[in-house]
Amino acid sequence: MTAPSPHTEIDGVPATDPELLAALLSGYGHFTAMQVRDGRVKGLALHLDRLDRSTRELFDRKLDGGRVRGLVAGALANAGRRDASVRVYVYPGVRTVVTVADPAPDGPGAPQRLTTVDYWRPAPHIKHLGGFGQRFHGEAARRAGYDEALLTSPYGEISEGAVTNIAFWDGTSLVWPSAPCLHGVTMALLERRLESVRRPVGVADLTCYRAAFVSNSRTIAPVTAIDEVAFAVDGELMGRVYSAYDSVEWDRL
Repeated sequence: MTAPSPHTEIDGVPATDPELLAALLSGYGHFTAMQVRDGRVKGLALHLDRLDRSTRELFDRKLDGGRVRGLVAGALANAGRRDASVRVYVYPGVRTVVTVADPAPDGPGAPQRLTTVDYWRPAPHIKHLGGFGQRFHGEAARRAGYDEALLTSPYGEISEGAVTNIAFWDGTSLVWPSAPCLHGVTMALLERRLESVRRPVGVADLTCYRAAFVSNSRTIAPVTAIDEVAFAVDGELMGRVYSAYDSVEWDRL
């Protein structure tokens, strides 16, 4: 005799798909986040490749990019939007969820003040769910008056922000930390268009750099301080960075 499925409600409303609900509550999965403008996405192939690679690693199954494009386009149409912030989540059973929200503001992001924390994400190459540690440190950083947490090893090697990548400028080279991190889509697009290197960056090295910026799917913003180390906003550098990102073509869904 088969045991009945547990009765579950969300905000007082019975969940209509127990299998999907179980997947969502497992907290095991991955996602990608993108900005959509006029039904187009920058770096769409990178987003689709990320989703497929992570699905193969976590669930030993492929994820068809054409299906993902169709799901995103359908969700946008159902929401009546051409511009949006979109997330695609993949859960056990390769259950795929798309969320559509207000788009992030276009243009340069506001300058950021960061504080270092001793924390590296597990399996940092995957944009995975269950990011309690980075959310915890990010919220603590904001309560302390900072904009973002900067994740480091116990030995002070810098990897990434809680929800961003970070790059440094020494006056000659643009440097991305080589420590394990999520190679974000925005970071990948900039790497293709700006001469840059990856090498270890430590907290003790910060005074060797003239400028820094952070990037993710929502923003590219200069960094004005990391803990007690101040950075000038290098207008020439940021101009090149913004110009490089603006040169990326928009791919139709």
